Amino acid sequence: MTTLPKLKKLVLILIGVVAMVSCNQEADQTEKTEMTDINNPLLKEWTGPYGGVPAFDKVKIEDVKPAMLKGMELSLEDIEAIANNPDDPTFENTIEEMERSGKELDRAFAYYGILSSNMSTPEFREIQTELAPLFSEYQSKITQNEKLFQRIKAVYDASLEDPLPEDQQRVVDLIYTRFAMNGAELDAEKKERYAAINKELSGLYTKFSNNVLHDEENYVTYLTEDQLGGLSDAFIKSAAKIAADKGHEGKYAITNTRSSMDPFLTFSTERDLRKKVWTNYYSRGDNADEYDNNEIIAEILKLRRERVELLGYDNYAEWRLQDRMAKNPENAMDLMMAVWPAAIARVEEEVADMQAIADERGDNITIKPWDYRFYAEKVRKKKYDLNSDEVKQYLQLDNLTEAMHYVAGRLFNYNFTPVPEGKVPVYHEDVKVWEVTDKDTGENIGLWYLDPYAREGKRSGAWANTFRSHTTFDGKENVLATNNSNFIKPAPGEPVLVSWDDATTFFHEFGHALHFFSSNVKYPTLNSGVRDYTEFQSQLLERWLSTDEVINNYLVHYETGEPMPKELVTKIKNAATFNQGFATTEYLASAIIDMKLHLADPANIDVDKFERETLEELNMPEELVMRHRTPHFGHVFSGEGYATAYYGYMWADVLTSDAAEAFEEAPGGFYDEGMAQKLVKYLFAPRNSMDPAEAYRLFRGRDAEIDALMRDRGFPVPEE
Repeated sequence: MTTLPKLKKLVLILIGVVAMVSCNQEADQTEKTEMTDINNPLLKEWTGPYGGVPAFDKVKIEDVKPAMLKGMELSLEDIEAIANNPDDPTFENTIEEMERSGKELDRAFAYYGILSSNMSTPEFREIQTELAPLFSEYQSKITQNEKLFQRIKAVYDASLEDPLPEDQQRVVDLIYTRFAMNGAELDAEKKERYAAINKELSGLYTKFSNNVLHDEENYVTYLTEDQLGGLSDAFIKSAAKIAADKGHEGKYAITNTRSSMDPFLTFSTERDLRKKVWTNYYSRGDNADEYDNNEIIAEILKLRRERVELLGYDNYAEWRLQDRMAKNPENAMDLMMAVWPAAIARVEEEVADMQAIADERGDNITIKPWDYRFYAEKVRKKKYDLNSDEVKQYLQLDNLTEAMHYVAGRLFNYNFTPVPEGKVPVYHEDVKVWEVTDKDTGENIGLWYLDPYAREGKRSGAWANTFRSHTTFDGKENVLATNNSNFIKPAPGEPVLVSWDDATTFFHEFGHALHFFSSNVKYPTLNSGVRDYTEFQSQLLERWLSTDEVINNYLVHYETGEPMPKELVTKIKNAATFNQGFATTEYLASAIIDMKLHLADPANIDVDKFERETLEELNMPEELVMRHRTPHFGHVFSGEGYATAYYGYMWADVLTSDAAEAFEEAPGGFYDEGMAQKLVKYLFAPRNSMDPAEAYRLFRGRDAEIDALMRDRGFPVPEE
C-alpha cells in the first residue's frame, strides 16, 4: 500500500491544494486517512450472495471523493508496476496484468455511475465537477505512460510475427489501437497539450450535462383542473401526484422529460399549453441564461478538432470512425443520405394527412411542431382505426417485464427469478432485482436490476449498464446488469400503462442487458462495444414485442385480463409503418447534424446558426424538430460515446432489418431454435472478441443489405 506522503503528494497535485502541516499533525492524519481508505464502502470488495453485490445501502456522499481519489491512486500503482516490470514484456505480464488492474476503482465507479445517472443531487454535482478533470488526468497518466506503451507495442509487434490465440490477439489489437488513437505515440510537448485538452473537455462535458439536468428539473408546467382536456385518467392521476410531491397540491405537473412531454403533446386539447410544453422540452440548454450550452458546445468542437490534429487527422469524425464498422464519415453519411429523401417525402405526406383532419375539424390552424403528435394520433385513428390510448390498456409494465423474461427463456435459455426484498441492497426503493440462471443447469448467470420510474435527480431517457461484466481469465465472474427507464410512477394502486413506443424501448434496453448476460469472453477488454454495432442486438430484440407468443400471452387488458383482441393486433401490424416519416426524420436530423458539426471548421462557429442553416440546406420539414437539438444532445456533448456516432442507430438498424428477415424466413419464425442458437453464438455471446462484420456474416451468410430497412419503414427500395 502507498504511504500517506505519496498519496498526499498525488492529491495535492490533483486538486491544487497547498497545505503546511507539522510532522506530528501529518502522522495523525496518516492514521486517520489510512483508516478511511480501509473502511470506505465504495472501495471494499463486494460481499454477500451471488458472487458479491454492491453495498448500495452503505453509500454516503462524503465517501465519494476520497474513494475516487484513492481508487485512482491504487490503479496507477498497478499501472506503474506493470510499466516497470524488469522482465521482457509478454502477453501475461503486460496485457493480462492490465486487464486485472484497477479493481478498487472499478468498484467505486459502479457507485459513481448510479449517483451520476440515477440519484444525482446538487451536492454530488459539485463533487462531479471537481472530479471530472482529475479523471481526465488519471486517464492521461495511463495512455501517455511511455514505458507502459513500449511494453504494449512490444507485445503487439511480436504478435504480428507470431500471432497469439484469437481472443488474446483481439485484446492486444484493441488495446494497442486504443493507446495509439489517444496519443501514446506523440512527442512530449504534444502529449502535454493532448492531456490538457482532455482535462478541459472533461469539465465541459460535466457542465453540459448539469445544465441540461437543471433545465429538466426547473421547467415544469403546472395545470389546473380546467386544462386537462384529452388526457387519460391514469396520466392525470400521475400528474397530480407529481405536482403534490413538488409542493403544488391540487395542480397537475407536466415535467420536462420525454415520458411526460410525449403523451401530453399526443392527447392534450390545449394547443397553447402544447406549445409551452414543447418549447420547454426542445429548449433545454438553449435559454440564453447561465445554463445555456451553445458556447460550451462551440468550445468542445474546437478542442476536439485541435486534439485530433495533434494526431495528424483532418477532423474529429475521421479519427473517431477508423475503428467502427463504417470506417469513415463518408460511408456513414452515404447511408444517412440514402434514407433522408424518402424520410422527408413521407413527412410531407403525413403533414398533408394531418392538415386535412385539422381542416375537417374546423380547427383553423396550420400544423406546427407542437401539433404533430396530436394530429398524427387523429390520422392513426382515421386510417387504421387505431387508438394508441386503447393500445396502452394492454401494455402493463409488469406484464411486459414477464414477456421479456419469456423471450429470454426461449432464445437464451435463461430463467428470471425475483430476489426477495432485502436480500440484495438497492439504491432506491423503486429498484427491483431478479436472479438470472440457466434453465437447464441452474447455473447463476447474474443479477438483473430494474429501475423503471422517473424522479428528480435521474437523467431522462432509458439506458442499460453493468456493475460487473462476465470474464473468466481470473475465475468466472457473473454479470450484474441494470436497465433504467423513466416511466411516470403511477398513483398508489394504479397500473403502469405505457405506449407501444415505450414498450419497444423497454425491449430495446433489455436487449443490451441480454448482450451483457450472454457474454462468453475471457478478457474484460472484449466486453467493450463497437458503437455502430452495439445498438444492433438491442434493436433486434425489439422485434419480439410484436410476436404472437408475446401478444397472446402477455398483452392482456389491465382490468379484465382479456388478451389483446385479434382485430386490435391486426390494426397495430397494419400501422407498423405509420408515422415513419416523423420517426426517421427527427432521428436522422440529429445524426446528420452530429456528423456535420464535427466535419465543419470549428473556428468561430455559431452553434445555433449552424444548426438552423444546416437543417435549411437539408430541407428539414418545418413541422418537426430534431429528436435531440444540439444544446441538449447529451449523446454527443456530455461525453464522447456517441460523438460522430449517432448515425450508429441507423447503421445498426440496417443489420436489424436484415437479421429480422432471416428469422421471418426460418421454419420456426422468431422462435426458430436453429436461428436462436446462431443469434446467441454469433451476435450476442462474442461481444467484441471478433470483427462485427465477420460475426454478422457468420450469422447471415452474407453482408447486410439496406433493402430490408427500407421495406421495414415503408419507403421505396433504392434501385440497383
